[in-house]
Amino acid sequence: MPDNLVEYTRSQLALRNGQDMNEKWIAYKGVIYNVTDSRYWKRGMHYEHWAGQDLTAEFNDAPHTERVFGGLQIIGKLKN
Repeated sequence: MPDNLVEYTRSQLALRNGQDMNEKWIAYKGVIYNVTDSRYWKRGMHYEHWAGQDLTAEFNDAPHTERVFGGLQIIGKLKN
């Protein structure tokens, strides 16, 4: 992860849910990814997961590996 990433709060992330704002972002392991143009997040959700959230804890139930994040644009990092 690059050191010069902008930090965003959980509240700022929550607004990027595809409903409050057009952008759709998700966080995983402290990194925020842009899923706005992903066909998997078309309506602001992917299966039971909603955009605008930190999905780190939920990832254990995913049927795929972390490699899915490799093709996504990194927006910033999640502020602790």
